[in-house]
Order: sequence, then structure tokens, then C-alpha cells
Amino acid sequence: MNKAPKKERNREMYEALLSLKNVDEVMKFFDDLCTVTEIVAMEQRFQVAVCLSKGMIYNDILSETGASSATISRVNRSLQYGSGGYDLAFERLGITDGNK
Repeated sequence: MNKAPKKERNREMYEALLSLKNVDEVMKFFDDLCTVTEIVAMEQRFQVAVCLSKGMIYNDILSETGASSATISRVNRSLQYGSGGYDLAFERLGITDGNK
């Protein structure tokens, strides 16, 4: 199967995020950029990642976040095999990893 080449990422958008001064400004940016559904999904995935990093089990995460098992699995794969973005954010936020 022939895959189309990946489109280059828009660094300007990420630089725009870095230019914002506080959480309220970032929230306004995301409110303009994303739909409510997209924001809720991203917030839920982050919450799942926090729960997983604290060593919580799937059933407890499901109860706490309302996330599906598929979402929990997807986030877990990102934590295990991703680019390290969650770990970097957790380190800077002081969120400890219960698995390490």
C-alpha cells in the first residue's frame, strides 16, 4: 500500500501557544481553535495519562474519567511508546510516575 507523504507540521501554531502568558490565555486560544468536543477529548486523554502515570488500574480510571477502554489503551501506548511529551509535562508539573 502506498502512503501519501506526511504533511509538514505547522510550527507557527505551536509557537503561538508558547507566546501565551497564562492558563486563561491558553484556554481562550483552544476555545477558538477547537470544538467543545475536541477540547473535552483532549482534557480526558490528559486526565487518563495522569491516572496511568500514578499507577491506577483501568477500572478505576474508567470510573474516574469516563474514558472508554480504547481511549485508556491508546493513552497507555502513548505513555509507553510515544515521543515523551507526557513525561516532560508531568516532570514540569510535578506529577509523579507511579510506575517508575
